[in-house]
Amino acid sequence: MHLLEAVRIAFAMIRANKLRAFFTVLGTVVGVTFLIAVITLIQGMDSYVREDFAGQVYGINTVQLRRTPSVQMNPGEEQRRAWQRRPRLTFDDADWLAERMETPGVLAISSMNRGKVQGGRGRTLENVIVTGASASYFRTREMNMQEGRPFSEREAERGVPVTVIGRDVAEALFEGRSPVGETIRIQGFPYQVIGVLEKQGTIFGMSMDNVAIAPARSPVNGFVNAHNTVGEITYKVAGPTLMAPAMAEIEGWMRSRHRLRPTEPNSFEIETADESLSFWNTVTQVMFIALPGLVGISLVVGAVVIMNIMLVSVTERTREIGVRKSLGARRRDILLQFLIESGTLSGTGGILGIAAGIGLAALVAAVSPIPARVAPWSIGLAILLGVGVGLLAGVYPASRAARLDPIEALRHE
Repeated sequence: MHLLEAVRIAFAMIRANKLRAFFTVLGTVVGVTFLIAVITLIQGMDSYVREDFAGQVYGINTVQLRRTPSVQMNPGEEQRRAWQRRPRLTFDDADWLAERMETPGVLAISSMNRGKVQGGRGRTLENVIVTGASASYFRTREMNMQEGRPFSEREAERGVPVTVIGRDVAEALFEGRSPVGETIRIQGFPYQVIGVLEKQGTIFGMSMDNVAIAPARSPVNGFVNAHNTVGEITYKVAGPTLMAPAMAEIEGWMRSRHRLRPTEPNSFEIETADESLSFWNTVTQVMFIALPGLVGISLVVGAVVIMNIMLVSVTERTREIGVRKSLGARRRDILLQFLIESGTLSGTGGILGIAAGIGLAALVAAVSPIPARVAPWSIGLAILLGVGVGLLAGVYPASRAARLDPIEALRHE
């Protein structure tokens, strides 16, 4: 029997028993749908984290010095207390470090909190990201102005109440009018708007344009952080080869600043974009380790269903098998026919699962900040699994059909 003829007969059997075929492949459809949807979402998030998230949050070629880790994975009470005992970072720490750094770079300070911003005509915005920063902050974050200018070093040192706002804040408070030169209130303090940032976009659904950036020593200082302290000190270098020297130098100087003994752990955190990527790699590894088990359950159930349905099909078609054998069909022809039928059934389920999985991932991406990206290899894997499950599940029913005695089969009613 030719392969194409066997496939044609298999599809004819599916069309003749549509409802049975649907329930037969349901397990495969569910398993492949879950596989494709999860891989598509993981791939989308992975690309986003590597290409956008790390650079936007940490900055490119940037080292961050913090009091506590930015990512905290269920720390115990003792660990939390240890972090709280650490000394806060201060303006003096930043100045002291800037004077001693030998690795070429730009140092900036910043602190942030969510607060209220009020504009003209009684408009108020809640939950704005209020940032107190140095003038160099814009360079370390590679922020560009759409309108106006950033504040100067002199304005930052003197704590002049001027601010640069994000696109969302400008549109919400001024509705198409230029905000440059206007006065707004940040947590009740009057600030003159001197610039508007270019659109920054979103990070997992959180707008980066809902911001108001002011000099760290201006009146918002006590709101964004404890007075004269900073949330983080950032050091941006020219290229990736300078990252390691900068990190080593910052660590050495801060250990000296905090008078730590050689055996004592750091009383601060040094983070880079690589730290977030390392954390994300751990998360994706756990997901991919758990994925085969979850998908496997559905595929095993699907295989059992396919095997049982194929056994029923062998019983129903016993006389047909007898006729074929009496007309010269060999054992391997019968074996091949039933294997192709089970493989075709399961493969069809795999294709349906691929379509459903991509659709489900697209739906999740549309209603949430989680991005989706189809991995071509996952489609090949899904088809391979779908057909493979069908072939394995069809081995026993096919061999049973091939062993039938043609005379006994012809007598079957």
